[in-house]
Amino acid sequence: MTIMSARMPWVDNMTLSQPALTRRIQKLEAVLGVLLFERTTRRVFLTAVGRDFLPCAKRLLDDLETSLLSVREIAERRSGLVSIACIPTAANYFLPDVMGQLAAEYTAIRFRILDAGANRVLQSVISCEVDFGITLLGENEPEATFEPLIKEPFYLACRRDHALAETDQVSWAEVAQNRLITVGRSSGNRLIMDLALAVAEIRLRPCYEVQHLSTSLGMVEAGLGIAALPRISLPADPHPFIAAIPLVQPTVSRTAGIVRVPKSTLSPAAEQFHTMLLSRWRSDR
Repeated sequence: MTIMSARMPWVDNMTLSQPALTRRIQKLEAVLGVLLFERTTRRVFLTAVGRDFLPCAKRLLDDLETSLLSVREIAERRSGLVSIACIPTAANYFLPDVMGQLAAEYTAIRFRILDAGANRVLQSVISCEVDFGITLLGENEPEATFEPLIKEPFYLACRRDHALAETDQVSWAEVAQNRLITVGRSSGNRLIMDLALAVAEIRLRPCYEVQHLSTSLGMVEAGLGIAALPRISLPADPHPFIAAIPLVQPTVSRTAGIVRVPKSTLSPAAEQFHTMLLSRWRSDR
């Protein structure tokens, strides 16, 4: 079929014999109820209907090829969307470097980050709003799997001119006697502190409640009080105004991890990001 080969180069790569291709065209004509080709003993050429259908067929083939290439790019992680939910402290500490590394290798990768509290992160995973989440909750959640990644203790944050700044460690009983800045009771961090201190019969009476740990740090720097924070949320380098001191009696810690829907399958891009994130997180432990 010289006309088909000349106008549709893909025919030469179909691995079909000429008789087999003819039979398929005849079946298509039977389904459509029209002839697409006129056949004589000397040549084969398009009918008027065939000529009208040809541009449409080309568009369909082009769209199919584009779709297949797009799927291949996604499968090879050259493109795609990575959607995760993450508690703000982990988002600040871990995500930027890993996102930068993945974006450098696969420039068409897109990211959607939901930075929210621990409960919101867990619910967004369970509702399949995101690929996976990084949070403090989910270990006992039947609708999600929880993979522990890092266990970090709580530290006291105070100004360097505060009376507690020169001590090697501070008890929670001493914390309770000072002007305390904490996150609200809906926070996963507050829940962890309250449960641990209830066992030790220590009750916190904060002077200030905020929604974000970063806000409490700003208030500490302003001299409004002291705060109990996970170590990861404190400045990484020596801070000119804020001192970080271990909290004891009792030692309170939180465990952050990755939550996913059980047996869920991640997209290739999300799977690659998940692997890189695990590698980075564990190397920093």
